[in-house]
Amino acid sequence: MNLIASSGQLRASLFRWALVLVPLMVLLGFVSGRMAQSGPGNPWFDALAKPGIYPPPATFGIVWTILYVLMGVSLAMVCAARGARGRGLAVAVFAVQFALNLAWSPLFFGAHQITMALILIGVLDLAVLVTIILFSRIRPMAGLLLVPYLAWICFATYLNFAFLQANPTLDGAEGPRSVERFEI
Repeated sequence: MNLIASSGQLRASLFRWALVLVPLMVLLGFVSGRMAQSGPGNPWFDALAKPGIYPPPATFGIVWTILYVLMGVSLAMVCAARGARGRGLAVAVFAVQFALNLAWSPLFFGAHQITMALILIGVLDLAVLVTIILFSRIRPMAGLLLVPYLAWICFATYLNFAFLQANPTLDGAEGPRSVERFEI
């Protein structure tokens, strides 16, 4: 019995992992944002003063979809590295940072906790950096695929801070109540 996998078997393993993980990452990211009513259309968020560097709202959906695909491929590369030293720890740290990622939207958009979201995203920044280091030890390309993610969440950290500076009285505040309109 041969215990060494052929290159074809390794590619097939990576493909199978990616086939499951990429859609899962995108789906979970979408569900988290949707459940938290993130972005425009959320009355509380619409009432916030936006920082000058705030990009057009459509940017977020495009960028996050790309980032979730990159995360899924990166994770698939590490999961396919069967027998690699440190793989279990790397996957566990990835799971922690991904849970932090998914928790940010409900905290910011759903609970209106700008300060707590800023603390959370600061921890997320560090967790992604650790994930990149651990992934790079197993598959350097897997670590590189997460660099755009780190860059984006660093930008998001700045945006979170800028929202807090521009809206200190709305931190933790209830959003405007929905308005009922009657036509006569």
